Amino acid sequence: MATKSKNDSAAVEAYLATLPQNEQDALESLRRLIKETVPQVEERISYGTTVMFSLGHDLVGFVSQKKHLSFFTASPKLAAAMKDEITKTHKVSGATIHFTPDNPLPTPLVEKIIKARLSENKASRRLNNGLEA
Repeated sequence: MATKSKNDSAAVEAYLATLPQNEQDALESLRRLIKETVPQVEERISYGTTVMFSLGHDLVGFVSQKKHLSFFTASPKLAAAMKDEITKTHKVSGATIHFTPDNPLPTPLVEKIIKARLSENKASRRLNNGLEA
């Protein structure tokens, strides 16, 4: 089902401004990468987490946790399929990848996840519209 939430970049900016500088820099870098990969992406805060969405569906998200930063793939199936690749450099729990400002996520990995999520969202959209995937 498509999300009904609207773009709220101001809320994302306000959230990032509350973080320690090193976490703010790491998440802002991730945010820029997401926007470069999907120029039409929109963003909002949902349940305290930054959620990036496209085609009316959640794409990925990120948040600062007490002991690490989290990148949400929004797809347990995708995270499981990529677990071997992800765990070469980072910990994964369900659909979430843990990282730190000192050990950011590799750009090619983030781009691969985003592109896979876009494909999942497009397939879901086709199915919801009664078309073949």
